[in-house]
Amino acid sequence: MDLFQPGPADLRSLRERAPVHRDGRTGLWLVSRYDDVRAVLADPRRFRPDNALTAVVPIPGPVLRELARAGFSLPPTLANNGTPTHAALRRLVARFLTPARVASAGPRIAELTAARLAGLTGVVDLHPALARDLPAVVLLEVLGIRDVDVAALKAWSTASLELFWGDVSPARQRELAGPAAAFHRWLTGRIEAADPRGDDLFGALRARGVPLREAAGLCYFLLIAGQETTTQLLCAAFHAVLRHGDLWSRLPEPGLAAACVEEVLRREPPVTTWRRVAAERVVLSGVEVPAGAPLLLMLAGAGSDPGAFEDPERFCPGRPNARAHLAFGHGRHFCLGAGLARLEAEVVLRETALRFPRLRLASADPPPVLGLLSFRAPLTVEVDLGDRDGPAGEAATRRLVAPGGVGRR
Repeated sequence: MDLFQPGPADLRSLRERAPVHRDGRTGLWLVSRYDDVRAVLADPRRFRPDNALTAVVPIPGPVLRELARAGFSLPPTLANNGTPTHAALRRLVARFLTPARVASAGPRIAELTAARLAGLTGVVDLHPALARDLPAVVLLEVLGIRDVDVAALKAWSTASLELFWGDVSPARQRELAGPAAAFHRWLTGRIEAADPRGDDLFGALRARGVPLREAAGLCYFLLIAGQETTTQLLCAAFHAVLRHGDLWSRLPEPGLAAACVEEVLRREPPVTTWRRVAAERVVLSGVEVPAGAPLLLMLAGAGSDPGAFEDPERFCPGRPNARAHLAFGHGRHFCLGAGLARLEAEVVLRETALRFPRLRLASADPPPVLGLLSFRAPLTVEVDLGDRDGPAGEAATRRLVAPGGVGRR
């Protein structure tokens, strides 16, 4: 199977026939059953996160030197940090993503959604029109980071994802190193210039005395993962809901949009795999894994494990154990942005359905898909918006522009 483009049948075959085995091409040990994946994520002593951000294809010397000239480095910070410094850095970032702070962003998300939907007609691609930039704007506002060229941030982000998680040639690595280095230089400059008395993440890092190298490394992947994966979730959610009968028209029902988001996270998570290193010899599903073995945890495969979810291939919003999936990880490294991603996807789905209740996919053909080792999602969302005139569309428009947005519901 191609680890960069696995299908449901591939994941099912892994779970049933080879739940723990070494992939000859990559050298990664694939772990695909829910219980095994959860156990690995829950035990940071035996399964360390050191390789979580390591480039899948080793970066050659000339490219490494180009990155080094830009001061690029990725010290242990959050996702790849198994050291005692992890807890303090995590607490610092968590201050900006508390449940109350996330919930207060709901009206703003609705406002941004309404602004991007306004004026759309006919057949459009909701990826550039809505899903691409909105998560970046929301994340930057939540973190208090101002005066950012969002288009540049998205270009830096997509290049970085491909550089570190793509099946890329040396020539392509050289191309991608430029924007990755530019992003790191920009971060370093912004953090150095930040006011430690400020209310933003950069200022908080300065105030806490976090060394510049660590601060830049932390922000590098936080500003990538914190918005790229939400863009991917939005695209996957649109496709998933629109493929299921009358579900789209029912999205305004209380709780249904949120329930649909959980099913997408379970069945089609944007983060399909994640990595760990076995710190000692371990046994998983009866298979002995040697110390030092790099593990690839099949998060998407775990979400469709019949041992954890009844009738797992069925899209079933509101299933009793909906949040038991591992799309955001588990344990000490559980995703800090999970609440924000869930809220964004829920609000965007619901507000779009209210504005365009007859929206449908423009084609039955499958869309092109982002296929990186740990990230997979549709790259386009071509839809026919349908007729937005009439009482339903007018009422939705009036409510969307009312002061307070979703807070007035």
